[in-house]
Amino acid sequence: MQKIRKAVIPAAGWGTRFLPITKAVPKEMLPIVDRPVIHYVVEEAVQAGIEEIVIVTARHKRSIEDYFDRFFELEQRLLQAGKTEECTQIRHLSEMARLVYVRQPEALGNGHAVLCARPVIGDEPFLVLWGDDFIYADPPRARQLMDVYAAYGGSALSVMRFSPQEIVRSAMATVQPVRDNVHRILSLIEKPRPDQIVSDLAVVSGWLLTPGIFPVLETIAPGRGGEIWLPEAVNVLAQQEPVYGCEIRNGVFYNAGNKLDYLKANLDFALARPDMREELLAYLRELLATFDTSGEVC
Repeated sequence: MQKIRKAVIPAAGWGTRFLPITKAVPKEMLPIVDRPVIHYVVEEAVQAGIEEIVIVTARHKRSIEDYFDRFFELEQRLLQAGKTEECTQIRHLSEMARLVYVRQPEALGNGHAVLCARPVIGDEPFLVLWGDDFIYADPPRARQLMDVYAAYGGSALSVMRFSPQEIVRSAMATVQPVRDNVHRILSLIEKPRPDQIVSDLAVVSGWLLTPGIFPVLETIAPGRGGEIWLPEAVNVLAQQEPVYGCEIRNGVFYNAGNKLDYLKANLDFALARPDMREELLAYLRELLATFDTSGEVC
């Protein structure tokens, strides 16, 4: 079984759901407490043993490259001020993994973004992790996908159970059960109509794909908006070779492209930090005390 060594992070989108801030700040760089969303995504890949990460960017995403680059002048200032811990922390960013940046010249869909990474990926299976969402799980989501690949040898997609209200905004998976939390993917329906809902499983966040996806992406006809969409390519791939859904265990899905989810992520991660937990809890209790049961300010 070929080892999973590489990952692709598509990060070239416009982030229109978070305007106006994304006019100047990439959505992948929006902070969750004191780290941008993409930091958590890269960190997860590294923890799973990924050695090389291809970040697909665009001309308005230079701050992503800057974040993971060395900043010698800042390091020197921190050292001179005796802030060695802070210096070590920012220096670590450039040492997390071997990062390769590839430009997507046009916004032609997430499938096209993955195709842009083909010269670096080569003929290897690889992870696709989105730069603006992630699943916080134990064991990590990426590791769970790798375990399914090791057991069955096919592509593996993260799936989670969603309500009908959530499914219509997601890619619904129709499946055949294999065992426990593993399913055979029959098809994906992107943003299904209510009358199309036949499953509560939605494909979210991470994908582990075999190199068989590349010929499909090269030949598939553009879909809605004239763009190449990864779910449509996976539907074709599923007719050629097995594709599995891994129902992520012990996981919480954070979609930083959604404003409410983004706020929840900040609260959850802040409450998990010993240096912030008690003060934040005290503030939240005080805040809740200002509301009556109807939700109106007292």
